[in-house]
Order: sequence, then C-alpha cells, then structure tokens
Amino acid sequence: MKVQIKLTRSLIGHKPNQVKTAHALGLRKVNQVVVKEANEALNGMIRTIAHLVSVSEVE
Repeated sequence: MKVQIKLTRSLIGHKPNQVKTAHALGLRKVNQVVVKEANEALNGMIRTIAHLVSVSEVE
C-alpha cells in the first residue's frame, strides 16, 4: 500500500527533529507531495509530523 504525504504547514519555528523528519521524507516546501510505500518506519515518521502533513492512501 502506498501513501501520499503532503506538507500542509510551514516548517519554520518547529522543533529540529520535526524539520529533519520532513526533510528525510523529501518534504521541503509547503504543498509539496511525495508518494511512499507504507511501512512501520514511515508510519512513525508521519506520526512525528502529523500536525504538519496530510496523508491519504494511493492505489
């Protein structure tokens, strides 16, 4: 299963670990979208920045 992750809020002013997590996912600019294969590690990363992103499933 793949998930589409969209950065909906700016990273400015957030904790360094949250900024690094977003960059590790490939998210650098607001409204940027990436599609990744879902796994436990990715779910943990999404949980860390859940307030900054929107997530939807892709078939």
